[in-house]
Amino acid sequence: MSIVIAIDGPSGSGKSTLSRRLAAHYGLQYLDTGSMYRVVTVWCMDQGIDLDDQEAVARAAREMPLDMVTDPAGPRVLLGGVDVTERLHTGEVSTVVSIVAVNLAVRAELRDRQRAIIDVETTAGRSGGRGIVAEGRDITTVVAPDADVRILLIAEPGDRLARRARERHGNADTRSIEATRDEVIRRDAQDSTVSEFMRADDGVVTLDNSGMEPDETFAAAIAIVESQR
Repeated sequence: MSIVIAIDGPSGSGKSTLSRRLAAHYGLQYLDTGSMYRVVTVWCMDQGIDLDDQEAVARAAREMPLDMVTDPAGPRVLLGGVDVTERLHTGEVSTVVSIVAVNLAVRAELRDRQRAIIDVETTAGRSGGRGIVAEGRDITTVVAPDADVRILLIAEPGDRLARRARERHGNADTRSIEATRDEVIRRDAQDSTVSEFMRADDGVVTLDNSGMEPDETFAAAIAIVESQR
């Protein structure tokens, strides 16, 4: 029987780490929907498209030759057959991706693509129809509101900043946290104008992993999945 697990949450809450572990544990595929906004940004940059031109960006999102490799052991993003995964989290992309993420026409296009990937993985696809773990901002509410398991993963701002600083800079000292603050706080503020990801809808289980180690978060999430699947 196939299963869809939807996980939402703010930057630095640990969505990606948790989602990949859950996918590997249950033999599912993994979809990082946030990467799809980043790849639209890269595509527009490469095409010389002004990110403030909403119609041009939306058209680019519709025409973009994108393939999401959803293997949790090695998720990759291919753009026109070229692996652009390493480019997605560069400072150049991180500082402007919210311009794309708040473009409602882009969101509509990517929502349709995300739903198509989820549909494939629950019928056939790389998982053989076993299902998928999808994570992002509005998966539990907009993209897959009928998912078998829906989790909102949150954490205190200090925890989220420290996690993202370690991810980006290798440590969580004062300088690294300050270098990361704009990416986390500003992007959450901008994205919150088009998506509610700090409050759980009915039927969505909130998991606050403030102060938790990854293994503790994983164990708590497994308990939620097992109680709902």
